[in-house]
Amino acid sequence: MEEQVSGINDTGAGLATRLAALKAAEPGLRARDLARRLEVSEAELLAARIGEGVVRLGEDWHALVNALPELGRVMALTRNEHAVHEKHGTYSDIRLMKAHGLVLDPEIDLRLFFNRWSFAFAVEEEVRSGLRRSLQIFDRAGTAVHKVYTASDSDPALFWSVAERLKAADQTAAIQVREAYREKPNLPDDEIDVDALRTAWDDLKDTHDFRPLLQQHRVGRLQALRLTGPGYASRLPEGAFRRALQLAAERQVPIMIFVGSQGVIQIHGGPVTNLRETGAWFNVLDAGFNLHLHEPGIASTWQVRKPTSDGRVTSIEAYDGQGRQIVQMFGVRKPGVPEREDWRQLVADLMEEMAT
Repeated sequence: MEEQVSGINDTGAGLATRLAALKAAEPGLRARDLARRLEVSEAELLAARIGEGVVRLGEDWHALVNALPELGRVMALTRNEHAVHEKHGTYSDIRLMKAHGLVLDPEIDLRLFFNRWSFAFAVEEEVRSGLRRSLQIFDRAGTAVHKVYTASDSDPALFWSVAERLKAADQTAAIQVREAYREKPNLPDDEIDVDALRTAWDDLKDTHDFRPLLQQHRVGRLQALRLTGPGYASRLPEGAFRRALQLAAERQVPIMIFVGSQGVIQIHGGPVTNLRETGAWFNVLDAGFNLHLHEPGIASTWQVRKPTSDGRVTSIEAYDGQGRQIVQMFGVRKPGVPEREDWRQLVADLMEEMAT
């Protein structure tokens, strides 16, 4: 990883003044859009409001995650540039290691990567529905990695008692952001030993071993899909991810949908039902689960096959123009159980339909 430090943007009182003026002029702008318009990060916007409904939290990430069950039923949100994943539930069955963590609640299912967490805030803000409270976590560039929103009927005193316990000693209304993490560069295509890559792929026993395989061969995820070819990965026509969602909804095939930020992967497991297009976004709008997929951001979609100790596992994956994964879809499956036949049939039908 490269460790370059960027310059400090306009923060503190000056930024707070510009933020207030922009919100007054265009009250409908979301935090992400406000930050872009002001040419700062979301985290810097929150830091500028410290003392006005915003409290900076300390960097004891284990303590923060362990406090989340106290908030009761919440909405967990993880997003990247082109997908937003929202799940309602509680934080339970938490398992923490030094640099990683798991949340294995039946509804909120997360993979946590603490080495990518840098800032956190407790936030109270006025929205159309009233006061909204959240805990928000950001990477070192000030980009959100995870947000936790309390329910409308939750106890504000409970939220603020958690925030007070996690509160950082430093409540200065400014932070210093740095350049985002950049992975080590991949080898050029002509330096990849594709036969060795295919052999290692064939030897996979668990889908979780795929990322270490890529790192070992210094190959990017999308680069690996391109190079290994049919039998490992097949590129699908435009609109394939949307069509896979539609087939899953029509047939009520339970699926898993993965969306990742720099520091969190969030997973939905179960059926999807209510699909709706809104402008450039294709959405799942179900009770307990929302997915917002920005389809113009999808540059390629792939069917990917991986061997495991339980048999072959198949996914449908979408990538952006920079080769970053946007969203991943599998059939619902537990360790030790083969892939669902209805999911395999769905993928086979999708492939046949997309080929015509």
